[in-house]
Amino acid sequence: MPRTATPDPAPRRAPVGAARPPVRPVTALVRPVTALVRPVTALVRAAHAAPAAAVTVFATAYAAGPADAGPGRSALVGSAVLAGQLSVGWSNDWIDAARDRAVGRTDKPVVRGDVTPAALRTAALLAVAACAGLSLTLGIRAALLHGVLVAAAWAYNARLKSTAWSALPYAVAFGGLPSVATLGAGPGAGAAPWWVTAGGALLGVGAHLANVLPDLEDDAATGVRGLPHRLGRRWTAFGAAAVLLAAVLVVVLGSPGAPGPPGVAALGGAGALAGSAVVVALRRPTSRWPFTAAMLVAGLAVVLLVTTG
Repeated sequence: MPRTATPDPAPRRAPVGAARPPVRPVTALVRPVTALVRPVTALVRAAHAAPAAAVTVFATAYAAGPADAGPGRSALVGSAVLAGQLSVGWSNDWIDAARDRAVGRTDKPVVRGDVTPAALRTAALLAVAACAGLSLTLGIRAALLHGVLVAAAWAYNARLKSTAWSALPYAVAFGGLPSVATLGAGPGAGAAPWWVTAGGALLGVGAHLANVLPDLEDDAATGVRGLPHRLGRRWTAFGAAAVLLAAVLVVVLGSPGAPGPPGVAALGGAGALAGSAVVVALRRPTSRWPFTAAMLVAGLAVVLLVTTG
């Protein structure tokens, strides 16, 4: 007799409570991407991205405008300046890591553990090497001057910020930056006009005074006693406003021709911003508005420099 096919047994159901194959959650898929993005974001923040970008844009615009460097060389000026700014920002957070931890500066990526001081040191050294190479493409005179400016900024981070000479690196770096753009424009180019250099130096000093205002107590607690700490909050606030106004005044009066409506408007705007910075600095000591106002005043001066320099 032919055999009858045996039907397949019914599929067994898993007993209640039995473990099922794990399902990978979305977080497990996102985690590798986050692991890559987090250190990059930390490096951007540690580079003091906003001021670095502002300085780079100014140098590039000045090279393309008053210096008439052309698109290619203007891009080289911007690249060299950006590399220098990155090195300065990263070296600042690397050198200040222990001090920032001591006062609980949780706005710093290195304090939150998003990046290590060793990583910042490596990034700063690589950036300063790139800065040297890029600066050489602008010619030996521009490269030497830019090297002096970046060295001044590193000297501030390493030591001068704790001395009465803390404003000097800012004056040197901001005052000399326009000449990096003009010297890098091509063979035979000269330095920037004296009033551009003077205006830039005053902007640098004003930015330094305004930037330190929110951190006076934290700095003093860790042994930092630069010029603003010796002046005190009140005189530093008034000093920052006066120096920034002087910077705009030098640019307005130094540019060729009589001051026009843009110059008068810039003076009025700078006066209003400087006044508000003083009031906020005295009433709200931890506010960042004085530095923001200083950057806006600097922006007014930069627009004038680029359009009339």
